[in-house]
Amino acid sequence: MERPPFTMFAGSDEGLAALDELVGRSLAAVRAGLAERSGPLPTGGPLRVAADPEVLDEDAFPEEGVGDVAALEPLARAFAWGSVDLTHPATAAFLQCPALAVAAAADLVVSALNQSVDVWDSGPFAMELEQRVLRALCDLVGLPEGSAGVMTPGGSISNLLAVVLARDVAGSRLSGRDLSHGGPRESTGRLRVVCSRDSHVSVGRAVAAAGLGEDGAVVAEPDALGVMDAASVKRALAAIPVGDLPCMLIANAGTTDLGAIDRLEELSELAARQGMWFHVDAAYGGGMLVSSRLRGRFAGIERADSVTIDLHKMAWHPASASVLLVRREADFAPLHREAPYLNPADDESAGLPNRLGRTLETTRRADVLKVAAVFRAVGRRGLADLVDRCHDLARYTESLIIARTRLELAAPVSLTRVVFRYLPGRPEQADEVNAALRRRLLNEGRAVLGRTRRGERIFLKFTMINPLATERDIDELIAVVEEAGKEEERRVLLASR
Repeated sequence: MERPPFTMFAGSDEGLAALDELVGRSLAAVRAGLAERSGPLPTGGPLRVAADPEVLDEDAFPEEGVGDVAALEPLARAFAWGSVDLTHPATAAFLQCPALAVAAAADLVVSALNQSVDVWDSGPFAMELEQRVLRALCDLVGLPEGSAGVMTPGGSISNLLAVVLARDVAGSRLSGRDLSHGGPRESTGRLRVVCSRDSHVSVGRAVAAAGLGEDGAVVAEPDALGVMDAASVKRALAAIPVGDLPCMLIANAGTTDLGAIDRLEELSELAARQGMWFHVDAAYGGGMLVSSRLRGRFAGIERADSVTIDLHKMAWHPASASVLLVRREADFAPLHREAPYLNPADDESAGLPNRLGRTLETTRRADVLKVAAVFRAVGRRGLADLVDRCHDLARYTESLIIARTRLELAAPVSLTRVVFRYLPGRPEQADEVNAALRRRLLNEGRAVLGRTRRGERIFLKFTMINPLATERDIDELIAVVEEAGKEEERRVLLASR
């Protein structure tokens, strides 16, 4: 039989030898691609990226393969050229972190061996490792014995799982009926979820996907600093129609825009009195629990029924690395299914564990390896130092913006996000100028800023997630923003004549 035009599979001896060569050549191609640009992203915007790399003009799925090296090298080079450099100090838009090298190396091991953390015989060591890492994270949050967790592809899925569990556990308790079988239609009243207006977009989608309806989320208004408290939740509860059943309260530990932390202690008490499931979305803030400086701000998170944490944010793991932690392992029960081809009951009784009953997934990547590698390599103190450094950079950025007459803060810095806007000479042009200056910097490949809306106004966002950035880098980034703002002011002025 003729040898196919590719090397052997990665997990074999021959495949690992081939992988050794491919990794070296890929990294060389990545370096070459990065050398082709000088800023945090390629110049020219979307049209340039779509038109420039030769590989995009080739057949994406050719009839005949070209072999490993010929396929991978040009793709790796173009991918690097057309990527956002997350290590560049002018990349400050999203909670998209530069990955620690040890985590990236662990990711390669995970891909090469391709384990699945669903049943024991698909990933024996990975399953045992995940248990220990999740126990450590439960301890970090302060959850009691009997708590448990699962790794997920991201905070959006973690939040969806939390809504599903709240629907079936708290919803069943409040309605007096088992909703895990008959679904929400069996409830004695419509199930509702209370959340902040500043909750992540995934919350509304999760409520709808869980069958509670697009308007199943009842929105509580946070204060001017983005913080939701018990009084605002009580007002939202009072507006719910009589007969409806509020079954879940979702609080934030680090909102997407301002990094605000809701009043977790008083919200947990309110949720308990109402019989509601209390979920804390700490996708952003959860990684900061390692910091002795910041940990006190999260008081009350240990009272949650469930917690979302994204380690691919403020813990410097490559995506994906999210977890959902639950206070009581038994609350995963609504997700349990027995499949004779996966987890027959007699296998489990004989000591073969499985994790199918903790998630909506079956095949589940062994992302736990990179988490374990980072935790062992860096330790809590090392991660705390990185967190504190990013917090210092955010506070320094805040001080610069306060000192500038042409820049305005949306709110004081809470964690590592800085929300602000440029103030043109004509206030009525502020929204247009801020939106345009961000696009200008993107198209020129000079800086990557975030954008949001607070009230009726457009604001810009810096996310301090690169602990290697310096105060001088921040000085230069602020100067670039001011320069772009002035250029857009002139453009708008000329266009209005």
